[in-house]
Amino acid sequence: MNNLLWTIIIGIVAGFLAGKVMKGKGFGLIFNLLVCVGGAILGGWIFGQLGISIGTVLISTLITAFIGAIVLLFIINLLKKT
Repeated sequence: MNNLLWTIIIGIVAGFLAGKVMKGKGFGLIFNLLVCVGGAILGGWIFGQLGISIGTVLISTLITAFIGAIVLLFIINLLKKT
């Protein structure tokens, strides 16, 4: 339960940052934040599949979530255009 709560919190922060990077291509603050919680999970999965471990401290978890959020927003943007 505690890990899930941290995943949500870190996903929200990463979502906010990813929304700023993908400026002009987002879907609004609330949707970006919700999508990016999924992005945090996706980032962890991607790094796990690639065998990449950048550590377990807060900043490394935030970087992983941020990258996952960017990937997820990019994919959603591609699907939105079709």
